[in-house]
Amino acid sequence: MTSRTHLLVEETDPRRRGHERGRRLAPEIARGWRTYSQLFEVAAAARGVTLDVPALALRTLAATRAWAPELAAEIEGVADGAGVPLWVAAALNARTEILAVAGTPRAGECSTVVRVGDRTLGGQTWDWHEELADGWHVQTVRGDEVAFTGITEHGILAKIGLNEAGVGVLFNILGHVDDGADGVPVHLVARRVLGGARSYAEAVAILTAAPVSASTVVTVVTADRAACVELSPAGAAVIPPGPVTPEGPHGSDDQGGSDGVGGSDGAGWLVHTNHFVAPALAEGEFRGRAEPETYDRERLLAGRIRDGHPFDDAGDLAALLTAHPGDGAEVCCHAPADGRLGTRWASLATIVVEPGAGRLMLHDGTPCSARPSTWTTVTPG
Repeated sequence: MTSRTHLLVEETDPRRRGHERGRRLAPEIARGWRTYSQLFEVAAAARGVTLDVPALALRTLAATRAWAPELAAEIEGVADGAGVPLWVAAALNARTEILAVAGTPRAGECSTVVRVGDRTLGGQTWDWHEELADGWHVQTVRGDEVAFTGITEHGILAKIGLNEAGVGVLFNILGHVDDGADGVPVHLVARRVLGGARSYAEAVAILTAAPVSASTVVTVVTADRAACVELSPAGAAVIPPGPVTPEGPHGSDDQGGSDGVGGSDGAGWLVHTNHFVAPALAEGEFRGRAEPETYDRERLLAGRIRDGHPFDDAGDLAALLTAHPGDGAEVCCHAPADGRLGTRWASLATIVVEPGAGRLMLHDGTPCSARPSTWTTVTPG
């Protein structure tokens, strides 16, 4: 069981909802911001660039206000409640976009697996900076169109979660050569799905229409359908499930947005790490070129699935994701004892969503440390 803060927010007015979040997490938001401000400085110094973080943050907030004014109001409420400048609250929610402007490689990141069928199950590691190991919490948010639960970082409106309509989202960062910070932050796109989508189709429609300026893949998981939706400034692509073949985990015929092998509503598998799968978006690949370990992780997970690794519950997922460098790829990520800020990556959480059962299961830590007694189950209702 996790001892994490479980934040319950029930305000119906967006600004009041944000204010409640900011008020209750004010010390944590201030602490998280100090770490992120240092990360921004380290990233900028590594590239020899100057980051005007307030300007970048406010640009993303303006884009959010034009696309989803209620989310901009919620961020304004976070700033008021936490007693921080508006640009700080905006910068936290746009941390992916600001780091994309810095353009520094990120060694290690999240790995996602979904099995679509009679009992659809999905899960992932959430890998991030060890210095932010205490920078996240469990949340349940009610008062929006659809209630949802999940995990997120302090001050950020949403990340990974499941809503009461049975729509779940998993989250992996991607990198494209056109990434920047003048669009809607990807975390806020996930937030809009969780708080507003009542079906697979609605979730995919929200994602593919979002005017983003940085890249990510949001994997939508419902009781009978799932897809990896790759987002970038160059466009969006919907990757359907399919058989795991020697050519790859999505089937050799996948064209990134077509019906693909198995079809988006058929049985099959999704395996996604941190590079684009859709051919048109892969032409602008940034992260995979700098960090080919993302392909190693994908191949290892696909190989285990082809070899018949079970995936029927949270314990099976943890075992599937338990892979260290000696196994051929580091899916289960451990921070080195030494190293400077920006290089100490770790699997901070392991998450499973089972939409048909209306539950999200959370292990606070690496997959290899998960035990039956360490899983916490949360529901959006």
